[in-house]
Amino acid sequence: MTHTIRPATTDDAEALAALAAVTFPLACPPSTSPEDIASHLANTLSERHFRTYLGAPDVTVLVIDVEGALRGYSLLLTRPAEDPEVCSVLTLTPAVELSKCYVHPGHHGLGPAAELMRASLQAAAGSGAAGVWLGVNSQNARAIRFYEKSGFRKVGTRSFRLGHIVEHDFVLERALP
Repeated sequence: MTHTIRPATTDDAEALAALAAVTFPLACPPSTSPEDIASHLANTLSERHFRTYLGAPDVTVLVIDVEGALRGYSLLLTRPAEDPEVCSVLTLTPAVELSKCYVHPGHHGLGPAAELMRASLQAAAGSGAAGVWLGVNSQNARAIRFYEKSGFRKVGTRSFRLGHIVEHDFVLERALP
């Protein structure tokens, strides 16, 4: 499989929304309703939202491009955390948030996710931040293992509203070189 990791462009917005519709549900606990997932996709991960992200100066979106098809993406926010639960546990500031990091299930375990993570950390380091943080659902064992393998450590928790349910995330962080 030949792939490239590159910055996303506004031309990628539709493909990013389609990819999010496949990957986001995989990060949700099994008890999450299809309606709550659909609501989150519409309110956060739609084509319109990706166009907004791609036009924002403090947002970086990287994609795994496999011969013109997007098979993964990360979204970095270079701005201070706003959530008081997160702010109270971060030890490395300033910090970049790794808001999203998803890979199509057909590419799990094949290496592109680790490459996307390396590229995301490199992009975060280029901002001059001391660290990078993320929130991951406390029931998403596969993602937690991946993040720990990538050098992240748990520093706290936060609540995350997903439709009608309040989910609980671990807050993980790691230092940047």
